[in-house]
Amino acid sequence: MEQTRTPVAPPLYQRLSLVIIGLSALVFALWVTQSLLIPLLFALLLAILLDRLVKVFSRWGINRAVGISVAVTFAMLLLAGLGYFIVTQAAHFSEAIPQLKQKVVSTGNDLEHWARHAANVQPKQLHDAVDKVKENGMEKGGVLVGKTLTTVGTLFGFFFLLPVFTFLIIYYKDLFHNFLVKLFSNGGKERLEDVLGQTKSVVQSFLIGRMFETIILAAMNWVGLMVIGVQYALLLAVLGALMNLVPYVGMIVATFITVLVAFALQDVNAALWVFALYCVVQFIDNHFLVPLVVGSRVELNAFWSIVVVIAGGMLWGIPGMFLSIPIIAILKVIFDRVPALEPWGYVLGMGDKQADKPGKEDPHVVSSVRS
Repeated sequence: MEQTRTPVAPPLYQRLSLVIIGLSALVFALWVTQSLLIPLLFALLLAILLDRLVKVFSRWGINRAVGISVAVTFAMLLLAGLGYFIVTQAAHFSEAIPQLKQKVVSTGNDLEHWARHAANVQPKQLHDAVDKVKENGMEKGGVLVGKTLTTVGTLFGFFFLLPVFTFLIIYYKDLFHNFLVKLFSNGGKERLEDVLGQTKSVVQSFLIGRMFETIILAAMNWVGLMVIGVQYALLLAVLGALMNLVPYVGMIVATFITVLVAFALQDVNAALWVFALYCVVQFIDNHFLVPLVVGSRVELNAFWSIVVVIAGGMLWGIPGMFLSIPIIAILKVIFDRVPALEPWGYVLGMGDKQADKPGKEDPHVVSSVRS
């Protein structure tokens, strides 16, 4: 008589080993294919954003291919105009770099003199510490320059692939949609439609909201810096608003740079006023602009927002920091609607304090991400 064998689950250490190996392989693959994935993901976000405009052109009776071409060209011209503005303004700002460097060196000498007397540190020990910091800074600076040159070398390919990918994604949107429907034809079709609809709403609302938020922040920064009298106010205001797109980290870096410029080109009082200005602007952004302009139906808690931003920066640099929040928001939409993955959606969100999951009361509610 044949005996039935009870399947034996593998030990925990084996399962953990497989998970770690799988994650390591995934991270390595993402790093190796970044030249393809970065423009492809940006194109996907841009395609979702431009889909509304293409639909408007279609209602006007414009040929679909022509409408897509016009929408993509318009978006690329806006990006090119923003890039031209930053490059030209940065060229003028380069004239102030020697003065900025001299001020930083002078401040460093003053701090060294103060530390030597306040902490009773021997001059030789202090100089050795300063030299060590400089040496480490030069080493890291060399790595940074190498990464920058690599990034510049890939910009041409990026700006060539971005419009091409965006056009093709919008043009073959129905093809990709039908492919997913056929893939899940045996079950879960309704859930798939819900996930696709909510994902599109999340990305569109997030991108449109962040675009308006960036414009408002740039205007507030510019007016405040003009009142304080900071040089290169427009460039610093725009850079601060753009860096705010990187949650938490971006605004801190923007504040530090602007305060340093105000201190170097003016005085301590101007630097303090700039710091106060950016604190007020950030308060207005967090408590008024984000809930009003960006909205928050699908929320990510601060812990995972910071983790994914840092992880994106480690993996893909600055583009990874920009892409991390939209990608994790899309994943949360999927996790919330797949029963086996609901715990992951729960831990990414606000826990028991978060709002009801989108789609339970009204599946057509526009979703967004607060970051």
